[in-house]
Amino acid sequence: MSTRWKTLKRLYLPVLLATFAGATAMLLLYTPVEATMGPVQKIFYVHLPAAINAFLACLVCFLGGVGFLWQRKMKWDDLSAAAAKVAALMCTVVLVTGVIWGRAAWGQWWTWSPRLTFSLLLWLLYVVYLIVRPSIESRERRAMISAVYAVAAFLDVPLVYLSVRLMPDIHPVSVEMDPAMKITLAVWFVPMSLLTVGLIAVFLAAATRRRLKRQQRREEASWSLATPREQGLRPGEDQVLQVARSGRP
Repeated sequence: MSTRWKTLKRLYLPVLLATFAGATAMLLLYTPVEATMGPVQKIFYVHLPAAINAFLACLVCFLGGVGFLWQRKMKWDDLSAAAAKVAALMCTVVLVTGVIWGRAAWGQWWTWSPRLTFSLLLWLLYVVYLIVRPSIESRERRAMISAVYAVAAFLDVPLVYLSVRLMPDIHPVSVEMDPAMKITLAVWFVPMSLLTVGLIAVFLAAATRRRLKRQQRREEASWSLATPREQGLRPGEDQVLQVARSGRP
């Protein structure tokens, strides 16, 4: 691991916490209260960055699926699975903040408008992805099915984005904000994006380590079961190997 990469890893968490703290301080102390909705409107500064980063995680999951279908390399499957976890998490944040916003803006927790329906579908798609993966025992088959699923699931992303523009919807297409609100919104994209990228990197590294350990165990098991000739042993060394396998002194 390079020195630059180690430095980035050490700095990541402090920078993430500092940006979240700064964004929260701006939200509470600097950003004005919206006249119609009041303080609850400030949840929008979390809601929109979470939605955009959910799309980003879905895109990475899609690219991982395309990469596996193209090259048949397990590293792409690891990337797709890591991004799917983050996509499900960000979609959860979007739905939770969205229903709180909806209760204050529309007087109801949920309505089956096109934007909300497609958003719920998006969350379900990636939750199902994560549930189904462990049930497929074959690594190659799991990776193939997951790749095809990731490509298909991404088709819901443009539906979520375009729904309010193509169909009648209670969800606003845009929100009027004064300059201070726009600055706060832009600042909130920084910690949310750092969180998204960091979580994908962490999940990817963990998946890669698990895969390499499983691969090493399989290779060790295959070598221990091989014949002396397959292992390249000279005459006489096979007897030593047999004693070692039996555990006798």
